[in-house]
Amino acid sequence: MSLDDRKLEVLRAIVEDYVETQEPVGSKALVERHALGVSPATVRNDMAVLEEEGYIRQPHTSAGRVPTDAGYRLFVDRLSKVKPLTPAERRAIERFLIGAVDLDDVVHRTVRLLAQLTRQVAVVQYPSLARSSVRHLELVPISTTRLMLVMIADTGRVEQRLVELPGPVPADDVTDLRRRVNEKLAGQRLSDTPPLVQGLVDECAPGNRATMACLASVLLETLVERSEERLALAGTANLTRGGVLDFQGTLRPVLEALEEEVILLKLIGDLEPSKTRVRIGDENKIDNLRSASVVSTGYGPGATIVGGLGVLGPTRMDYPGTIATVRAVARYVGDLLAQN
Repeated sequence: MSLDDRKLEVLRAIVEDYVETQEPVGSKALVERHALGVSPATVRNDMAVLEEEGYIRQPHTSAGRVPTDAGYRLFVDRLSKVKPLTPAERRAIERFLIGAVDLDDVVHRTVRLLAQLTRQVAVVQYPSLARSSVRHLELVPISTTRLMLVMIADTGRVEQRLVELPGPVPADDVTDLRRRVNEKLAGQRLSDTPPLVQGLVDECAPGNRATMACLASVLLETLVERSEERLALAGTANLTRGGVLDFQGTLRPVLEALEEEVILLKLIGDLEPSKTRVRIGDENKIDNLRSASVVSTGYGPGATIVGGLGVLGPTRMDYPGTIATVRAVARYVGDLLAQN
């Protein structure tokens, strides 16, 4: 059955009231709070149809109804309008993020800001090395036989490794090594660097080849093999703010899922540019999160996506406000990375 406009309005009212009050919604309250232009009896009939179609349900013997996952999905897809952020909210985001001193600071400010603004659990992925390019490679002599290799990505991410050399290397040779690796690798995507690193060894003078081979081994480990992703998490305490019907009455499965980085990366990774993904309840492929909703998007400078961010909370979520906040924060973080 296709729902007419009035029944859709009733569903919209039920979702908005339940999100705000955390209480099951009855027909009398709907008529009092919303200009539906019909009697409570008509609203009751509409609610019966919505229940039959699987968009709302009766949680217990009360007269009220609450939305189902299907009801929330219909609300997100057809009934809700993304709330524009107020100028004050936009200024607050800008002020909070603009003071960041480095990438770690950007990520930690972002995750705290998202948790505060949405009152949900926030997750931010550090810029992925797999999607990054080399900005600069620095070689810092620790002793005549040891170097510190510092790789700075175009996203601001920094990786450091110790290089054990086969024998003493003069300072002039270190300078020459630094020049060679930067000429070869600066500006290249990390995923494209393995043949270039091998080229550094092949092109090296025989006397320096053993040193370059040691450096190349660590370079490959830094640029390609060490591909673990990092995450920041904030706002877990927000999970306790809800009502008894949130998370089907138990937080344990959700908390267990939040401890698994692989699960969190699945939630906020693999996102397309300028696309916001909303997964509601059973739409989540992870069993422990079938009582939760996740709103996520990608971020990065310009049209380039270097990482994901998002929030997780109960299905009883302020979707229009949450979607707007997640999008706005992602846009500001992308702008910040583009400027720096």
